[in-house]
Amino acid sequence: MGNQNIKRQFPDFSELAKLVNFRFPAIKVKNKRLEKALTIWDLREIAQKRTPKGPFDYTDGSSETESSLNRARQTYSNLEFHPSILVDVSQVKTSCLVLGHKFELPFGISPTGFTRMMNSEGELAGAKAASKFGIPFTLSALGTSSIEEVVNAVPNGVNWFQLYMWKDRERSLQLIELAKKSGVTNLFLTVDVPVAGARLRDTRNGLTVPPKIDTKMLLNALPKIEWWTNFLTSPKLEFAAMSNWDGTVAELLDFMFDASMTFEDLKWIRSKWDKKLTIKGIQTLSDAKKAADYGVDAIVLSNHGGRQLDRGPVPLLLLPEVAKELKGKIEIHIDTGIMHGADILAAIALGADFAYVGRAYLYGLMAGGQLGVERALEILSSQLIRNLKLLGVQDIRELNSTHVSFFKENR
Repeated sequence: MGNQNIKRQFPDFSELAKLVNFRFPAIKVKNKRLEKALTIWDLREIAQKRTPKGPFDYTDGSSETESSLNRARQTYSNLEFHPSILVDVSQVKTSCLVLGHKFELPFGISPTGFTRMMNSEGELAGAKAASKFGIPFTLSALGTSSIEEVVNAVPNGVNWFQLYMWKDRERSLQLIELAKKSGVTNLFLTVDVPVAGARLRDTRNGLTVPPKIDTKMLLNALPKIEWWTNFLTSPKLEFAAMSNWDGTVAELLDFMFDASMTFEDLKWIRSKWDKKLTIKGIQTLSDAKKAADYGVDAIVLSNHGGRQLDRGPVPLLLLPEVAKELKGKIEIHIDTGIMHGADILAAIALGADFAYVGRAYLYGLMAGGQLGVERALEILSSQLIRNLKLLGVQDIRELNSTHVSFFKENR
């Protein structure tokens, strides 16, 4: 069965052409598989079975010892909720007003690079699913679909664009202008990649974009029939915002991104962009204050999903002190480690205005394309609503620090 998110073409590798004889799984089969997933972890398990090791590890892994990601997840697990009883929660409100938009849920999809490598439906699947659930989708500057493709596919969605500061300032400016022209209303400036983190899984796997086919990868990937079929019969996997790269992911980041970037560059971007501006990668209170002084509209407390500095700050632990200083002066957003709807509730209660999911949505994408992303969002939203009711809270805007606390060892 065809898929609107994939443009089919003849495979490039004639020696593997026989793979296209396999029939695509029927929608009913895919739905049945996805319905069995009750948690994001279930989707992760399905994704691992259906995706070659290189792309899966790129999504699943983080830098060096992977402690930044593991500690972020553990911090969410160690929270304690404090529910109220005998409250009418037959109807609850989960909508929020963020950066001038009303969203049905208090979270959105983070920018993730190389997304068509995980599943050929890629960014279009994420954008369409996000629009269905009334939340924003953020396209990465290292995306494998262009801004125009995403906006044209989901013209009624809220589509944001993430920007890295390139060594080539003119190229950065071109992307800013393209985002303006495409109707993007919020620019995500990511600032925590002066150099690439040491993502050891990628190095060990020899991951490149597009994936290079050596014996090791071929043996691992051949059983993943649907992934290969889609890979061979869809357009060449390449970056939408630049010429394709023939090296490793880490080499690409070091080549592209500017280690000399300072707050003066933030001032330059603010002068070139007259719409909403979000700065992503804030890891200290002092930098949060500086960003506010430079006129950004929102900050994202983030350690890049644990993919940059190993043993970096846990954003959730940083959140209360940032909220104490800046709540109401600037929007405070958060990512890293969110795998459950209750994680989002906890972040809101501790002072966040909005949250983002990255891996959680990508596990769904790898598990089943757009249907898998929708299943991931369905899981997160149902968990969020159920736990909001169990907390005895009628409106998500009523959440506050009385509803959640850290265990003693995290204080």
